[in-house]
Amino acid sequence: MKRIYIYTTLCFLLSYVGAEAQQAEQGLSERAMGTPTVARSDDKQMTKRTLAECIQLAVKANPSLLQNELDVKRAEVNLAQAKANRLPNMNANMNHVFSFGRFFDESTKQYVNSNSEFGSYGIDANIPLFRGLGLLYDIRMKADAKSASKLEFDSQINALRLDVITCFIQVLTAKDVLKQSEMQTEVTKEQVNRAEAMHKEGAISPGDYFDLKGQLANDMNTIQNNRQLLYAYRVKLANFLNIDEQQLGDLQPPEYVEDGRRLSSEQLFQLATEALPNIPALDWRIKAAEKNIKVAKSAYWPSLSLGAGMNSNFSNTKTDKFWDQVNNNLGKSISLGLSIPIFNRFQVLNQVKLAKLDLESAKFRKEMELNNLRAETSKAVFNLENANNMIVQLRSQNENYAESFRIAKVVFELGNSNSVIFLTAKNKFDNSQIQLVVKQYEWLLQKYINDYYAGSLNL
Repeated sequence: MKRIYIYTTLCFLLSYVGAEAQQAEQGLSERAMGTPTVARSDDKQMTKRTLAECIQLAVKANPSLLQNELDVKRAEVNLAQAKANRLPNMNANMNHVFSFGRFFDESTKQYVNSNSEFGSYGIDANIPLFRGLGLLYDIRMKADAKSASKLEFDSQINALRLDVITCFIQVLTAKDVLKQSEMQTEVTKEQVNRAEAMHKEGAISPGDYFDLKGQLANDMNTIQNNRQLLYAYRVKLANFLNIDEQQLGDLQPPEYVEDGRRLSSEQLFQLATEALPNIPALDWRIKAAEKNIKVAKSAYWPSLSLGAGMNSNFSNTKTDKFWDQVNNNLGKSISLGLSIPIFNRFQVLNQVKLAKLDLESAKFRKEMELNNLRAETSKAVFNLENANNMIVQLRSQNENYAESFRIAKVVFELGNSNSVIFLTAKNKFDNSQIQLVVKQYEWLLQKYINDYYAGSLNL
């Protein structure tokens, strides 16, 4: 769960721009900045992969998750074996010997000097009657371990969902970055074309002219960097889905509807302890550790077992036929075995001590997990509220910088300013758009994280 802390930081690594170039020129201040919705009206792809589809595919095909599922199957096998340990143990044996030269014939109890063959055959069974209730406690311990494994696997599924959500948003934002950087470059190209015509006529300062050309080169480099960033995040998302990047296709931006619910950190913590599967999984691990102590203590008790067997033999030195010898030499037995532990080099005592330490360790793991969960839910609530408050401030900032850029552009084109003032105003406006869209995506991610802790992440 520590990876949750990384998600917000990852979003800040992207450079986002949300307004179109024509809106920048017109200084539009009424851009939709409400509940973050990444949908674009100009995206008319026939088929797009939704966030829910990506999550479903990842849960179905992610190799790391499938490997973790093997732990659940191992727990099931261990439980089945613990139950099977109550059944009888039956084995058959056969020993057939070909002898050459002088040897002792077990069937005649005499030494012979001829080549011969001798066989012995048997079958025996053993069933445990009492082992200090160790078999019963072992079954219960394996059942608790199985329940814990299933819940731990569910927790791993949730962690994969958050990974896919984070990467999905990163792909969309990187795509927006690339689109906007291309539109910004077109705006810069128009200014450079205008400056070139004025430069030939000597109507523009050479410093302003080369400053604009430098800005154009910088914009072109930004496009290449954004393409690389988009590809990297697409590869990362495709890796979660266990498909090739080209198979990923285009993505459908999620439309999140605010439910209006505001939870305190304590409320979210309480919901998380009930909703997250890793918390009850720790409870099952504690129960399993308690049963393991009883399993270890069962070795203090005597063990009682019931055995039975049949055996026979054959020798070619006798004139009787094979089956006649087997029937004539057939022996049967039944036994009752009692084993009383007296001294075993303190092995049982130390096993009990280790089992108790395992129980204490399981309790500490739960306490540490609850402490981490309390800190994570508190941060999730704070980050969501902080992102919401900053969006309000950034909207006002974006409106002011939009108007400032509009004025700077008009003054610069009239020749009453220079490129430094123009580019400074443009960069402030672009950066304000970046910050606003970054915070919108951060809000969206934090809302998903809050829903995850509250148990309402239905994806």
